[in-house]
Parts: sequence; structure tokens; C-alpha cells
Amino acid sequence: MKGLKGKRGTGQASEQQTVRDEQQNNQQSSEQQETSSKWYTLTVDSIRQGKNKVRRRLIIAAASVAVAGGLVLAGNHYVTANTTSYYVVYVKDKAIGSVLQKSQLDKLFNEKRAEYQKKYPDAAMVLNTNGITTTEEKAFKAQVDSASTLKQLDSMLTAYAKGVQVVINGKNIGVVDDQKTIDQALKRVQANYTRKAETAAQNMNKASVKKLTQSYAYSKKVNKLESVKLNEKVTTKEIKANPQKLLSSKELAKVMLTGVESPLKYTVREGDTISSIAAAYDVSQQDIFDNNPGIQETSLQIGDELTLTVPQPPITVTTVEDYSEQVVTEPAVEIRKSETMRAGESKVVSAGSKGLKRINYRVTKENGQMVREEWVGQEVVKEASPKIIIKGTKVVVGEGSGNFIWPSSGAIVTSPFGQRWGRMHKGIDIVGSASVMAADDGVVTYAGTMTGYGNVIIIDHRNGYETLYGHLSQIDVSNGAVVEQGQHIGVMGNTGHSTGTHLHFEIHSGGALQNPLSYLR
Repeated sequence: MKGLKGKRGTGQASEQQTVRDEQQNNQQSSEQQETSSKWYTLTVDSIRQGKNKVRRRLIIAAASVAVAGGLVLAGNHYVTANTTSYYVVYVKDKAIGSVLQKSQLDKLFNEKRAEYQKKYPDAAMVLNTNGITTTEEKAFKAQVDSASTLKQLDSMLTAYAKGVQVVINGKNIGVVDDQKTIDQALKRVQANYTRKAETAAQNMNKASVKKLTQSYAYSKKVNKLESVKLNEKVTTKEIKANPQKLLSSKELAKVMLTGVESPLKYTVREGDTISSIAAAYDVSQQDIFDNNPGIQETSLQIGDELTLTVPQPPITVTTVEDYSEQVVTEPAVEIRKSETMRAGESKVVSAGSKGLKRINYRVTKENGQMVREEWVGQEVVKEASPKIIIKGTKVVVGEGSGNFIWPSSGAIVTSPFGQRWGRMHKGIDIVGSASVMAADDGVVTYAGTMTGYGNVIIIDHRNGYETLYGHLSQIDVSNGAVVEQGQHIGVMGNTGHSTGTHLHFEIHSGGALQNPLSYLR
């Protein structure tokens, strides 16, 4: 019993325990379900609350970002609004200041350029802006003093004139503004010598011819100016010039005509005197004496070398002129011999009258100075009537007729008689046949050498006339020889002070020089 009872008790207890366990499990399950439900509720609420917190935080962050962005944008706008663009000005890479606008520089340049052009209206002025540069800069609230910079730059600006350097034979003689000025100057130079040639011309008329024949005067006339040319080459080069140094065409022409003073060696020629040399070179006689100590007028000799200080023009103007000269001709002497009149006795039965002839030359000059003269020909303007003289014929040996022939066949005059550009030429120079002839009957009074003349022959025609033949290469007569008109007496040469083979021929009457062209037939 006890065993069963114990077993029944045990079984009942087990069942009760099972019920309790089930109740407990149900209760636990219920509690668990309640707990799960509470946890779920809690969890959803927590999640909801977390989301709200995140949302609030995001909203706060976004607002903060928006506020910060706005502040940045506002700051940037402020900086930008207060940032200034400007230009730093440099002169030869050195900053001198700044300006707000580059147009301010352009305005200054234009005003300065106009100022220089107004100051030098005859020059083409160029503003020197080389070395002036700018760089663009930006800065916050930059302080730009444009006025000060422009004022400083204004004081530094310079200008130059467009110039043309004139060069003659490699030597700079002046600066002008353009080629036109040079052309005008060259025309002035040419016109200077053209005017001189035209001024020398004289119109001959019957009244002047009558006056000439009465006074033995000479009339010189330029019939035609054949040519005018410049010998030197004029070159140019463009330069930057000082406007105050620019020459006008008139000033440049003066430099070309006068040049600068420089020494010149001059060799004394036949007929030269101190006064004639001074006049020919437009210097004073005192200057010649000062430059040549010891020289005296009375001791001046052919071949002496003098030092002259004269202006040397940088340019040479060569003119060729057709030149004529009116020469009074002496009346031909007609000798009528009388066997009843003693030799040496004569009687004028008709005085005759003077005539006039025109001698033509071609003259080449350089800067107005004659360098060459060519005899072209001659023509009779007024015939002379002969002078008739009756002479005794008892003695005729060595006595001339008074009628002279040319001392050389085919003679051409290369230099006439008289004052020739500042010096006296005592006779005429001729070229022609080499054989030299006696111009009239006479007696040789001298056959030898003479200073300046070289080999010379002098013939006394025993009628008051003497003739001289100079620069001979050979003398074929001797002192005392009686010669006849046309007789060979020597050979044309180049002795003494001579410039080429020719004959120097003189006629003297009563010891006075005569123009041979007035006697030769």
C-alpha cells in the first residue's frame, strides 16, 4: 500500500507538477508574449524617436551649412566688390606707379605728342615711348594714384624728329627733315651758279659798239649756259634727329656752297699778283701775307707756292658756258713805200679807224672758277679802215711792215690776252703747226732762255714793234739774225712754266703790251 500509495502519490504529484509546469509555461509564455509585445512597442518607439532625432540633427546641420554658405557667399561678394583692377607702369623695367585705365596712358601720349609737334611745327615729331610697358594687377581696396603716376611719366617723356642725314663723299654735312628739302637745296646750289652766268651776260647794241671802238674797252658776255651738273654723289640715311638741328633748304644750300675753311696750296702763274689771287679766292691780302711769312708783292715769282685758307665747298658744281668777248681791233696798217724817202722816215696819210670783232669761247667752271677755256672762233662786228703810212725805202733790211701774220699755221687760240679771272695774260697761247714763224720782218735781239718763258725768241721789227715767242722746244735762229715774215725760227714746245705744248706770243709797241688778236690777220 505504502508502495502503491507511494506510487499513486508520486503519480499525482507528477501530474500536479505537470500542470504547474504547464501553467508556469503558459504564464511564462504569456509573460514572454507580453514582454515581446512591450519590447516591440518599445523598439518601434525608439526607432521613431531616433529618426526624429536624426532628422532634427540633419535639419540643424543643413541650416548650419546654409548659414555658413551664405556667410561665405556674402564674404566673397564683398571682397569682389572691393577688389580693384589697375595697371602698373614700368619705364625700362622699373615701376614708377600705377593707373586705373590704359586709356589714361594713351591720352597722355597723344597730348604730349601734340605738344612737341606744336613746339616744332616744321618737323615730323615722334614721341619716344620705347621701354614703357604695363602689367595688369588686382588688389583688395587697392590705392591707385593715377595723377601722380601720369605726372611723373609726363616729365620723363621725350620726342625726336624724323631726320635725313646728308652725306657727301662719306662726310656728314647736315640733317634735314626730308628728301624734298635736299632736292630744293641742290636746286638752290645750281641756281647760284646759273644766276652768275646769266648776270654776266650783256646785250650788245650799236651804241655800245660805238662806245667800245672809242674807248678800247672789252665787253664779256655769256651767250648760253650749256650745262650744269653736280660732280659728287649725295647719299642719305634716316636718323632720329634733334629738331633744333634740322637745316632748311636755304641753310643746307649755304653749307654746300661755302663749306668750311681749310688750307689750299696755290702755285703762282704768269700775271699773278697778291691782289689778283686774293680777289680770285675771295680772301684778304693780309690773310695771304699771314699764311706765307716772308712773301712780298715785289718778290713774287712764277712757280712760287702759296698757302691759302679758303672755304672748301663739299660739293662741286660744273658749268659749261658759251662765252663771247668783244675786242676792239686796231686799223690795219697799209704801208706805201717811197723810194725817195729815207729808210726810217714815215708819214701818216690816213689815220684809219678802229674795228670790232667778237671772239667766242667755251668755258668750263667748277664752283665759279674757270678750269678750262676753249677758243671756238671769231667774227667781225665792224670792219676797221686801214691806217695808211708812206715809208722811205732806201734801207729795208730787217724792218717790218707793221702787218703781222699768225706765227703758226692752223693756229687755234687756247688762252687769250688780258685779265683772265684775276691775273694778267701778257699775250696769247696758241696751238697749231709745230713750226714757229716770224710774224713780220725784223732782227733777232734775243734767242735763249728766260724765267717763266723757257726757250724764247725776241724780234725787233725796227718800226716800234717787237714780238716774243715763248716755251719753244727748239731755237733755230741766233742773236742778230735778220729774218723775214713767215721764216721758220723755232719749234713749238713746253719749256718754262708751261702746261702742255703751245706757243706763247706777244706784241709790244713802243714797249707797251698789245693784244695780238688786234693785229693778226
